[in-house]
Amino acid sequence: MSFECNLLISLLKLTQNGPVKQENVKTDAKLPSSVTSMLLKKLQNEQLIYVENDLIHVNAQDRIKLAVKAAELGADVERVGDVLSWQEFEAMAAVALEPNGYTTQTNVRFKHGGRRWEIDVVGCRKPLVLCIDCKRWRRGMHPSTIEKVAASQAERVAAFADSLPIAKMSLPCVKWDYANFVPVILSLVPFRGKFCDDIPIVPVLQLQDFVNQLPLYVESLRYFRRQFNHL
Repeated sequence: MSFECNLLISLLKLTQNGPVKQENVKTDAKLPSSVTSMLLKKLQNEQLIYVENDLIHVNAQDRIKLAVKAAELGADVERVGDVLSWQEFEAMAAVALEPNGYTTQTNVRFKHGGRRWEIDVVGCRKPLVLCIDCKRWRRGMHPSTIEKVAASQAERVAAFADSLPIAKMSLPCVKWDYANFVPVILSLVPFRGKFCDDIPIVPVLQLQDFVNQLPLYVESLRYFRRQFNHL
């Protein structure tokens, strides 16, 4: 793994609870002072970090960008996942969806059929509603486990589509004539199969490409159509 990857991982690990000293980052990344200074200056020029009085500051949104950058440079995605909170992993989905015109909400909770349900991330762009279940799986998951997760997500999304509109929830899709609710499983690591029962399993670093190409082949995926023109 490159020097820059090591530095990014150390930054993510050490800034989880606030600013960190440059010396601590250098020590954790096991890099020479000159290399550390050069890479930190580069990140500051890219406006991904802010350095003041020897303290490195990284805001919440830029932590997500640093994580994506580390993985794109070749850092092991499991290692990246270990230094991100659950909420930050979910935020990575919103980072990919919003530039593509999706309105997003996280931790969407609702009731249906006498049960409480939750969807990690919901993204709306007419006529699609992406319903994303974020999984921090490790490699080597058994196919039967993946099948159960896919079936549960399909059930969850069907219940969500049927439950709308919800008075306390503001989703743009309820104002459309209809919406196609697409179950998606987002994973930190890639899997051999890209689909399970026509439900896409998308590695987080491929989510941007998935979203870009989705309108071309959505009809081949499993989705739930809900008509709203009677509202």
